[in-house]
Amino acid sequence: MLRDIIVLQGKLWLILNPKPTLHMTGAAKMTAENRPYRSVLYIPGSKTRALEKAQTLSTDGIIFDLEDAVAPEAKAEARGHVADALRDLNYGNRALLVRINGFETEWAMDDLAAILPAGPESILLPKVYGAADIEKLAEILDGAENCAHTKIWAMMETPLSMLNAREIAAAPRMAGMVLGSNDLIKDLGAQTDPARTALQASIGLCLLAARAYGLICIDGVYNAFKDVDGLQVELDHGRMMGFDGKSLLHPDQLAPTNTAYRPSEAEIELAKRQMAAFKEAEESGKGIAVLDGKIVENLHIVTARALLAKADAIAASET
Repeated sequence: MLRDIIVLQGKLWLILNPKPTLHMTGAAKMTAENRPYRSVLYIPGSKTRALEKAQTLSTDGIIFDLEDAVAPEAKAEARGHVADALRDLNYGNRALLVRINGFETEWAMDDLAAILPAGPESILLPKVYGAADIEKLAEILDGAENCAHTKIWAMMETPLSMLNAREIAAAPRMAGMVLGSNDLIKDLGAQTDPARTALQASIGLCLLAARAYGLICIDGVYNAFKDVDGLQVELDHGRMMGFDGKSLLHPDQLAPTNTAYRPSEAEIELAKRQMAAFKEAEESGKGIAVLDGKIVENLHIVTARALLAKADAIAASET
């Protein structure tokens, strides 16, 4: 029987593993820089059938949830299910995040003791209030076997997390942020509307911090998973604001979400035309181009290249 020894809060933990720590993937994993994150689906760690089915779903990312989706009495078993899934199941190029319980709970350290020997790609930390929470997790990862490349994502779901978004984004091992809109609405004492008026300031702060430090930023969930029209409104708003994708509660939300965050044929065609027009202008010694009566500058070319790269990454992820 294999053994892993990790250090958590100054204590040595001996974990017995009945299986070797192997990551089985179908194709080489994309990097965080070019991997699409249009759809990121929550999977309860307690549901083994859902963990298995997720291998075939058209989601760009998976959040293995040990927090809200798992009852207290099921958490110990769920840890084992998720650890086994990380070692043994084939999730291909999908982004894989494990949402542990927050440090203020009695379960966080047990979550880490069970999950870290599997060498998780990313840990999603809930109830982040400031950089100190991320630094604490980073220190634990630094002392753990198999976690040299493990990244940290932050649930941005409290007023303090929004006020401290810059410091959180700059913390060690940070790779992404996920908007926790339900908890944030609760803490704000706010009400919801289709325009998400109460969340506008928080969304802006979260996106500003993520973009300033080169992080992925994922929109919060839409609770009414059977409300297709309501979901579409939120998808359109999220993409307009600049999110990379949306976190989801149900597989039925995958198709519209993937479509919403996929560059359209019209967008792709415009990007190509902008690049061609700008190249022609440069060859003529000009610093700007005019296309369809609109100025095309270098900043538009940067955006066009990013859009085409995203389209290519999505196409590669679907092959």
